This record gives sequence, C-alpha cells and structure tokens, in this order.
Amino acid sequence: MTARAQSTIVRQPYGTTTAGVAVDMFTMTNANGMEVKIITYGGIITAIRVPDRYGNMANVALGFNSLHDYEAKNPYFGCIVGRFANRIANATFTLDGKTYTLAPNEGPNTLHGGNVGFDKRVWEASETPSDAGVALRLHYLSPDGEEGYPGNLDVTVVYTLTDSNALRIDYAAATDAPTVLNLTNHSYFNLAGEGMGAIFDHILMIDADRYTPVDATLIPTGELAPVAGTPFDFRVPKAIGPGQRSNHPQVVVARGYDQNFVLNRPDPHDDLLMLAARVYEPGFGRVMEVWTTEPGIQFYAGNFLDATLVGASGHIYRQSDGFCLETQRFPDAPNQPGFPSAVLRPGERYATATVFKFATD
Repeated sequence: MTARAQSTIVRQPYGTTTAGVAVDMFTMTNANGMEVKIITYGGIITAIRVPDRYGNMANVALGFNSLHDYEAKNPYFGCIVGRFANRIANATFTLDGKTYTLAPNEGPNTLHGGNVGFDKRVWEASETPSDAGVALRLHYLSPDGEEGYPGNLDVTVVYTLTDSNALRIDYAAATDAPTVLNLTNHSYFNLAGEGMGAIFDHILMIDADRYTPVDATLIPTGELAPVAGTPFDFRVPKAIGPGQRSNHPQVVVARGYDQNFVLNRPDPHDDLLMLAARVYEPGFGRVMEVWTTEPGIQFYAGNFLDATLVGASGHIYRQSDGFCLETQRFPDAPNQPGFPSAVLRPGERYATATVFKFATD
C-alpha cells in the first residue's frame, strides 16, 4: 500500500523590489500533487498546477517568471486587488456628505485601487493552521488617505489549498473610519495550460439572469439588464468564442467580454457560498468551479492582452489567451445607490470568501 502524500507549504526568497523590499514565494502542495505558488508582492498567485483528465499536470494561471516583470508591466496577473476592485467613475465618491478624490489611472476613472493599489504592496506573510489543508495568511495595513481612501484599513487575506483540489480565498478587513471596500483576486486562467493560446473553446456557465451594462469608459450605467437573448446569457453552458467576437454593442465597447454579472443569489443579503460559474476545457478535460459569497462576478476575457507580454513558459500573450472571473461588489458601487453597498464602517467586519474548485471531466 502506497503512503498518501502530505500537504506542504515551503517558503523561499523570490527577489527584491526596486525599492529594496524583500519578496518571498510560498509553494503550497496538497496530497494529490496540486500546487499553488504565491508571492508576497501583491499577494500574487504566480502558478496553479492541476491535473488534466489523463493525470498530466500543467499550470493554468497566466503570469511571469520574475519579480521585475510583475513590478514593471503586470496587467494584474494573479494579484489581490484593492482597496476597490474594478472601476470608480471620475475617480471620486461621496460618503456621509464628504467627497473623496482618488487617482484617475484609467482615463477619468480609478481602476483596481489606484496607482499603487494592493497589487503593488508587499504583504506580511505566515503559514497559518487549517483543518482543510495548508494555508497562507497575508496581512496589510493600509493607512488613512492611501490612494485617497479614508480610514486606516486592516486587511487579512488567507489562501487555503485543500486536499479536494480547491483553492479558497478568505478576505477580512476592519476600519477606524467609514470607507468603501471591494476586494478580489485577479487571476487569469487558461484551463488548457498557460501559454496554450486562446480560450475560445472553453465552455462557460454563469448563474446570472442579469448583468450591468457599461458606458464608453466601462462604467456601469446603473441598469440591471437581462442576459436573455444576448451574448451574456451563460445560464446554459456555451463556448466563449462566438460571443467574444460578436457585434453586440456591449461587446464592441469593451473589446470583448468585460462586464459584471448579477449573481442569482436567492437572498442578496446572505453570506453563503454559492456556485457562481463553471468552466470546462474540452481538450484536456479540466473543470474549474467558482463559488463565492459575493453578489457579483466580473467575466473578463483578456481583451487587452496585446502581444507585448511574454509569459512564464516563454509564450507571447495575445488577446483572449486567458480569462478572469473576479468575484466582487459591483463596479462603481459607491456612486450607484441601486447597487449592493460597498461601505464599511467602524465596528463592522468585512468578510467574504471565494473558492476555485478544480476537477476533470
């Protein structure tokens, strides 16, 4: 009888930032041989190695081989995004009668937390006990006024790799002043393997009857539009390719899929994990399910990958070579009273969870 492998977590130096801060890499391996690599710079997931239907392992997360590349030109590969994931219109919001001005880093808008968001910070890291598998705890204290956001924000993110081939991400935060918060992970996936080309043949399901259309600057209009009869209807699984290349006005304005989906949560105020999306890659048989406590999920099909980046395996990344499924509060929620609130107040605890479950079919 062969002894079952043990789950492990190994820490090693990864490099030093241009500011002289040391960065470490943690390699988590479960009893099945699934492997996840995470660096303390940006809390970035640099690799996720999972088996295909034949048992062959491959990395399914896009990324780079060096800290220099992550610092110099990262389009948010694998990172923790904050303080506010996605976009805030005109880089401003008003809370309790006071208007806050943020950094406009995408046209007139703020994207993914500003010029130096959580994706560019070096996080404190430590192994943490878990009954579910091996776990890595990351911690960052964001000072009042950082990137224009109010309040001293204490943030913890825990990555847990389970022996059932799931990667769970738990986000927690507390503030000493009213603020807005929207945390997510921005991994790009290709279930055929990193560097294996376009994701057009991937079969996607998203459990959403509605989505939030956007204007020319990719800010939601405030409408919750039905997906029925549009390329955004993924309630029945279908290939990504046809819709990604369609002439639907919303696809044209975003250069492909880059929209927030309103998940069919029975109670929009509960905090239970629900199956939000499922992706199947028919060539190698890998399956990824996304479970979350969040009300929305951003489906982004790598529209702005433009053949200027060389990935970990030496392949050039072109448009649609990876996809993102970013669990979240809705984009521009601080300026949209009809959207679920993204406000966090002193005495409250921000706590959300997302699970990426991997299998084969």
